[in-house]
Amino acid sequence: EKAYPKTPAANLTAINAGISGNTTVDALKRIQKDVLDHKPDLVTIMFGLNDMTRVSLEDYRANLKSIISQCRLNGSEVMLCTPNSVRDTSGRPTAKLEKYVAVVRELAATLNVPLADCYATFETVRNKDPLEWAFLMSDEIHPNMDGHKRIAETTVGRITSKSDSLVDVPAPQPAIPHTLALIGAKKPIKVLAMPPYDALLTKLLGEVAPDSPLDMTSWIVEGKTLAEIEEAAKGVRDKKYDLVFIAVPAEASAPTPEAFIQSYSWILNRSLSFNYQEWDVVAVPPSLSTIPNGDSKTRSEWGKRMIRAQDFTLIDAEDGSMDTATRVLRQWLEGQ
Repeated sequence: EKAYPKTPAANLTAINAGISGNTTVDALKRIQKDVLDHKPDLVTIMFGLNDMTRVSLEDYRANLKSIISQCRLNGSEVMLCTPNSVRDTSGRPTAKLEKYVAVVRELAATLNVPLADCYATFETVRNKDPLEWAFLMSDEIHPNMDGHKRIAETTVGRITSKSDSLVDVPAPQPAIPHTLALIGAKKPIKVLAMPPYDALLTKLLGEVAPDSPLDMTSWIVEGKTLAEIEEAAKGVRDKKYDLVFIAVPAEASAPTPEAFIQSYSWILNRSLSFNYQEWDVVAVPPSLSTIPNGDSKTRSEWGKRMIRAQDFTLIDAEDGSMDTATRVLRQWLEGQ
């Protein structure tokens, strides 16, 4: 509900009617209650990544036309959005997705509906630099926050006909609201942390929050490849920790840069709660406690890029050492 910088006089209310996993079939079942009853001035429509797996191309076209028609009859303007591009997989092959994207573009042209072509935005990046495109993705199909910023820039730019960048928008603060609430209530804190931060956090949280008993679990990552750490991350959500502290070692390798970025993004992704923030996740690069060199320096820089892209606060230092990490983390915790 914040006015866009390019239209400071606007009084905006944004209603999120999206539901994870929904298709156009689901949208039509709930369009009255979730969309039309709000009497919106503008409805933005983006479907495709779920439809391509279980809704035929013909039904997809018909459903989008029905959504557009109902919104217009309700007095709302409509804007169509193509979905972001994805990693080519057997479940969602790019060739098939492009047919669904083509339907959106076709309807925009034939029905005179404005189009925010997010697919083109992502593909422009990928065609120029596939590695840069990988930095926009949280997994095979979902963008991370940097990717969502690209979508926002594309859609708002289409609405206002003015370009703006969200690159410098910082991560939300405070970064650990769930943990802070437990500290305020003097309740126990259940923590999962990669070494050496399991021991360091035990010390620092004991100093900063002495009235909140700490239940620390060490996430052992020494000597493991990035793929092995990614595999272990699959079990994080089931444990319902209060705080997950990720510190992937600089030595954790992957066979290719693309594999590194994909595994690293999955480690971050699988550590987060699936819906709204049910627990806190913090990630730090190796450079906070050591000074990487050679290939490990490159991997550390990629790690920092992924941490920022996932909308985590980056906690780092130029002169990495355990003494530095202790000082920086203490200051950060006290600031939180």
